[in-house]
Amino acid sequence: MIQDTPVMKAPTNVPPIRRLLVAAVLVTAIAPSLAAASDNWPSFRGNAADGNGTGTPPATWNVESGENVLFRVAVPGLGHSSPVIWGDRLFLTSSVPEGEEASLKVGLYGDIAPVVGEPPQRYAVLAYDKRSGELLWQRTAFEGTPAVKRHTKASHTNSTPATDGEVLVVFFGSEGLHAYDLDGNPLWNRQFGVLDSGFFMVKTAQWGFASSPVVHDGRVVIQVDVQGDSFLAALDAATGEELWRTGRDEIPTWSTPAVFARSDGGRQIVVNGYQHIGGYDFDTGKELWRLEGGGDIPVPTPIRAGDDGPILITSAHGPMRPVYAIDPNAAGAIDPEHEAMLWFHERLGNYMQTPIVVGDLAYFGFDNGVVTVFDWKSGERVAQQRLGRGASGFTASPVAAGGRIYMNSEDGDVYVLEAGEELKEVAVNEIGETLMATPAISDGVIYFRARRHLIAIGSGS
Repeated sequence: MIQDTPVMKAPTNVPPIRRLLVAAVLVTAIAPSLAAASDNWPSFRGNAADGNGTGTPPATWNVESGENVLFRVAVPGLGHSSPVIWGDRLFLTSSVPEGEEASLKVGLYGDIAPVVGEPPQRYAVLAYDKRSGELLWQRTAFEGTPAVKRHTKASHTNSTPATDGEVLVVFFGSEGLHAYDLDGNPLWNRQFGVLDSGFFMVKTAQWGFASSPVVHDGRVVIQVDVQGDSFLAALDAATGEELWRTGRDEIPTWSTPAVFARSDGGRQIVVNGYQHIGGYDFDTGKELWRLEGGGDIPVPTPIRAGDDGPILITSAHGPMRPVYAIDPNAAGAIDPEHEAMLWFHERLGNYMQTPIVVGDLAYFGFDNGVVTVFDWKSGERVAQQRLGRGASGFTASPVAAGGRIYMNSEDGDVYVLEAGEELKEVAVNEIGETLMATPAISDGVIYFRARRHLIAIGSGS
């Protein structure tokens, strides 16, 4: 076991040997998560962004021979949005350039310049039969030249759709928020002007919008952290009417918000950030708590550790690489010394991937292939190892089902790990093309949105 000591927070008059007990009492008093096991995968990383799916997808497959491959269908254009699933339908978005294939540069590198000279784009919304891969319908949400350029590693359709089974919502940043019914009939759209998500230190480094919407209890929640006026907002899912908007003193971020319960029966929207990590009342948008001090390019989505655990928030760029474990009932301005901070690490956070919790362990994937495992109750680091040779980048977030964790590299290798402290590598499977999007899981099938194809992996093919 790796020897590493997190900073545990507890009242100063409590002896050190009792601090873990204090933390345990705090977490057991917390209200359960709003997520529930479901064959639906309604938004980025499924229910409440926790990344855990139903059933048991295969540990091994072979795309060339067709072993455990249920279907492999072509997807037009370029997109890093993940699949979302409701019932028997799977939804994707993609940006289709006029007359040429979009460029894409993957791997570990530090370029900040955007792609220039791109042709006009068509932003497509696509619906597939999740069992056969048949394309059911396709709609065009936007045609023209995007208002904001994209990073060389990004697409123009980075944001994952969201659905509640009644409405499908897709967010294209400067090109608007669009809603459809599940048969593809347009319901409404909202425009918010130019939403420039780029590196705050270099204003000309446009990278493209990436925060995904969340649909919860008849509302659409969007986090818009951009150059200029950042905000969090809730809209009526049926009509698109803006119900509230709360300004945020924040630089551009690429994280997706999440909705969690509080022990008083209320609900909160939790957001990652650099200057402003925090929780907001779901009904009113009122700020409930805030924390300063994240990485300066925040990407991972906040998650809840189990039904009775803390909120885990991480980021890693610039001088800060924190991992925070926060009491969901936090209130007011908090910092690492506050009683609502159950534990934290100053320099063990990860950059691109949203962590995943399976049982009592939280798995953090780094862009260089290193996986770090924490006991989420104590904050102790219990395991760490590198996947592959570290030559490939890792952008997609891990998902899990059936006691296994699936982590895919940008080069198209999918690492299957047995959940547990040993981080046992069960298999490495090749998809055969670039993988940037986080997979989805439903009914024991794992769906990969690869560079050019949608691929369903399940038993019995």
